[in-house]
Amino acid sequence: MITSISVRKAALIAALLAVPGLHAAEVAGVKVDDTIRVGSSDLVLNGAGLRSKLFIKVYVGALYVGQKSTTPTAIYDSTQPRRMVMRMMRDLDADTLSSALDDGLKSNHSPAELAELKPQADQLGGIMKGIGKAREGDTIGIDFSADGVAVSLNGEARGKVAGAGFAKALLKVWLGDKPVDASLKKALLGS
Repeated sequence: MITSISVRKAALIAALLAVPGLHAAEVAGVKVDDTIRVGSSDLVLNGAGLRSKLFIKVYVGALYVGQKSTTPTAIYDSTQPRRMVMRMMRDLDADTLSSALDDGLKSNHSPAELAELKPQADQLGGIMKGIGKAREGDTIGIDFSADGVAVSLNGEARGKVAGAGFAKALLKVWLGDKPVDASLKKALLGS
């Protein structure tokens, strides 16, 4: 028997399902949350996309920020918390992870800037190597703050690198003038 209460419940459920932003995005079959909580901050999805190399799916990247922006400088110059989430689409060893981040830093910084960033880059490399092999389905999170960066694997803290300047430099791997993947950069910026 259909009652007015069941009709109202069905209408409420239909209305909630129709509201944009309540659904998670989906990229390459991976569901991406619209919002996440980092510490005491609620972050929103700025954009998400697929990182591929030579037609091989490497990871789904999702960038979370306090306030959406389509401008890279607004994101990497922000002092608010930000998080880059990489959901692995294939197994990657620690050396590959570390060298990919190194290459991204080298592509977006001058030799003098790289020399200044070397201690933090080496520390990040050690953290990434400490992760060992990232397996398909694993999630690597990199939190960016005014204090530096923090790395996690499947929600478990793996290490921190101090320095707001390093946080900005590392974000340029994805958002800089020479990003690791131009189509991923566009997707992370919501384009």
